Amino acid sequence: MILDTLGVGLLGTSTEVCQKVKQYSKIYSSDVSSTIWGHLDFRLPPLYAAFVNGVAVHSMDFDDTWHPATHPSGAVLPAVIALSEAFPQKKKISGLDLLLAFSVGIEVQGRLLHFSSEARNIPKRFHPPTVVGTMGSAAACAKLLALNQMECKNTLAIAASYAGAPLANAATQTKPLHIGNAAKHGLEAACLASQGLQGNNQILDMESGIGAFYTDYNPQTLPTLQSYPWLLDQQDVAIKRFPAHLGTHWVADAASSVRRKLVENSDNLLLLDKIEKVIVKVPEVKYVNRPSPNSEHEARHSFQFVACSALLDGSMSVQSFASDSIQRPALQELLCKTQLQHPSDNKPSFESLYCEVTVVLRDGGTISDRCDTFYGHWRKPLTNEDLEKKFQSNASEVLPAEAIEGIIETVYNLEKVEDCSVLNMFLSGQSARARPEKLHLL
Repeated sequence: MILDTLGVGLLGTSTEVCQKVKQYSKIYSSDVSSTIWGHLDFRLPPLYAAFVNGVAVHSMDFDDTWHPATHPSGAVLPAVIALSEAFPQKKKISGLDLLLAFSVGIEVQGRLLHFSSEARNIPKRFHPPTVVGTMGSAAACAKLLALNQMECKNTLAIAASYAGAPLANAATQTKPLHIGNAAKHGLEAACLASQGLQGNNQILDMESGIGAFYTDYNPQTLPTLQSYPWLLDQQDVAIKRFPAHLGTHWVADAASSVRRKLVENSDNLLLLDKIEKVIVKVPEVKYVNRPSPNSEHEARHSFQFVACSALLDGSMSVQSFASDSIQRPALQELLCKTQLQHPSDNKPSFESLYCEVTVVLRDGGTISDRCDTFYGHWRKPLTNEDLEKKFQSNASEVLPAEAIEGIIETVYNLEKVEDCSVLNMFLSGQSARARPEKLHLL
């Protein structure tokens, strides 16, 4: 999760939305500063480093997804990495400190989501990272700051007052701000609590607290640490192979399989004039039903676009969402022939949804395929080799090869790293030649 999040965050530093928030954040200055991933000569105060790096992580919708539905890592990792640089030099933050804080931030998100059955479905009203991600970031930062029990309660209470964002801004440049704000606000909440700011320490137990976001919120007392079942042990995390809404990944696998059948006897060419229509059976998720996407952000949230793009190309990639790919005539022609259907048994849950793609030919023939579990889903996870290839491909757009190797080695040995500032050194793009002096293992 950490390696993948760093990779998509590094790739995201070059996106238009990330450029805008970097420019905005330059108005802030501080004696304390943290690394902006992929930049040797640009640092920001920890709050805004967490914000910018968080935006970068989600700027292409390429970050991991959990069940119940949220993007867990992007809200937490930028915050704890930025905070790790804010400590005085005499107090080193170890890789194990960072890893423990990250794990706490993920666990808190999962626990809150498990207190609601509603949270198990693809959201309709608000974007989950703006609620549970903010709380997870706050918990992770409180852990890294070693706050006491009352300060931790105040941290979560403060964070809850920063939580929430409507889903209406999905498929726009504003949606990546949700992750950036979750990281920033969680860090800010922990810093305020460390200064003695108080909130309602029953915030997790009340209908007017976190219950305000879920109509069926039902908090429960957690078991003792000795019998506590850690959610991360289940590893229900999906790692995306291309940058788009998770629901479209079922569509891509089904459509790619249909294409292989279509071109078997036609020299690998898809003959559009032979296609009468394309039927895509998916759950009813309104904000991913976009028949005519006009921007990369709309395309990333379009069942129709991903179906047509995968039919034309046989697979999806970062380049699939470039402007020239979206506007090409063949794709636009195929979009006009595409219709969605919503079978009653196809529920909007990342645990149970499926996609069936059917191409109806002008001669009356049909070709179909169905995807129940795409490659990258927690039931069918990426191999370590493929995950590492994804990271290298993403990071290579921003960092030199030596820095990329340094990040991989550091992340794989994180629990043994004496001073995690080495990770920030590599993330800024500094040469990994400094590794023998910096990468001390416990």
